[in-house]
Amino acid sequence: MMSLNREQPQVASYNVLKWIIIISLFVLGLAANYYYNAQPWPVRLLGWLALMAILVGIAYQTTEGKKAWHFLQESRMELRKVYWPTRQETIQTTLVVAAMVVFLSLVLWGVDSILVWLIGWLTGQRG
Repeated sequence: MMSLNREQPQVASYNVLKWIIIISLFVLGLAANYYYNAQPWPVRLLGWLALMAILVGIAYQTTEGKKAWHFLQESRMELRKVYWPTRQETIQTTLVVAAMVVFLSLVLWGVDSILVWLIGWLTGQRG
């Protein structure tokens, strides 16, 4: 127990150092992207992809990075449990929604027309 308590501040300080390195490298990447703006964008894109791979690798070494990776793995497992509708179910549901939109728009148009007529009649603007 005692050794665990001594390691926690050291791990936390290493995590802070790693996040400082990540932020610094990202800012340097922004500066390099601005400085080399005359280079073709595919070259700069490859540079950004390489930098992002390095940043993600460093971030994974932190406590927060490992938690985020674990969360992504659990989310992926939960996503596999989701019931995805078939194409036919999707089409039928879309058609029902479209029909309801048309129906309700006609109802609202009718109510609006009646209210406009009624207000016009009450104010004497309609003969």
